[in-house]
Amino acid sequence: MDALRSQIDTEELKAGSRLATEAEMVQRFGVSRTVVREALSRLQAAGLVETRHGIGTFVCEAGTSSLLQLDPADVAGSIDALAILELRISLETESAGLAAMRCDAARLATMRSALADFAQSVGHATDTVSPDLRFHMEIAHATGNRYFVEIMEHLGTRMIPRTRITATPIPRDQYTEYLMRVNREHEQIADAIERGDADSARTAMRLHLINSRERLRRAQASSE
Repeated sequence: MDALRSQIDTEELKAGSRLATEAEMVQRFGVSRTVVREALSRLQAAGLVETRHGIGTFVCEAGTSSLLQLDPADVAGSIDALAILELRISLETESAGLAAMRCDAARLATMRSALADFAQSVGHATDTVSPDLRFHMEIAHATGNRYFVEIMEHLGTRMIPRTRITATPIPRDQYTEYLMRVNREHEQIADAIERGDADSARTAMRLHLINSRERLRRAQASSE
């Protein structure tokens, strides 16, 4: 991550440049694909790169970072949201893997429906929390293990980080871009589940939640 950030900062990698493929980075840095994906995830959370599904990862234009500026009234809520995200990383990473092994066509259809509703809500500037929660709950149900469902039901809307950010003013275009990024991460999880690829589903879910955590951490650091 540091090596790539340095190349971006010095403009060795210019805005719009396509980064090397995962396989090329594995070879260059001598690390696993999981390490490469987590590094890219953190750079994406920092607003430095963006991944275009099926095409590659590209350096963002300067000033396009979706870094939030927390209102002081939201700091306490953001701390609690980070604690919940720590729990979700351990819980939902495995639930995504189990869902990939056990999900049927009907359950997958309800996941896709939730994502479609999320995308429509972004376009019409309406509530995205409900479809977001539905998507994650459908994954819990797809595990076939009622305890995953019970824990997720107990967390309810508290598990969606943006419900904890109520006083922070966020520019409309910046918030829309953030929500679209969140749903692209959702799509990657759903794609892996549909393929029945448990390892990829776990990785996609883990990176999605790590992205959420890093975005919130950076907002906290900026606020401080």
